[in-house]
Amino acid sequence: MEKVIQFIANYDDWQAIKKLKVEEKTGPKMVMEFLAGLGTSLDSKIEANLRKAVDLDRLDAALNEISCGKSEEEIASALKALNSRAVTSVIKEITDKPELQKNERKELNQFCRVYAARTALKNCELKVDYSSVDIPGMKRLKKKKV
Repeated sequence: MEKVIQFIANYDDWQAIKKLKVEEKTGPKMVMEFLAGLGTSLDSKIEANLRKAVDLDRLDAALNEISCGKSEEEIASALKALNSRAVTSVIKEITDKPELQKNERKELNQFCRVYAARTALKNCELKVDYSSVDIPGMKRLKKKKV
């Protein structure tokens, strides 16, 4: 049986076909790079759709109030701020949609919390996902996105 990793997206403004045929000569590094590229694409689309579902601009404004730095104390302070009333109340407000059931609001709240944590840590210049890894073939994709 042929070993293959395959992803196909045909959704609104997102058309993508990503395939990797895994052969004996395919090394783990190539698989990692392929999956990192796929993960970056998925994360981008999760964020784009979350932005359509809730007012992430309000959350971004609250996150911009968090001071970040590279020291342990500054990072700890940024993490503590994620649970502050300023951030949690914004998340509650933007996810408290009457048309959603309680469990749907909870799910949306959790997506926003992940978004907030990733954003705050990135603002502290921490590498929080594989999109920050310098993969030679992905450099042109990153530049194109910016």
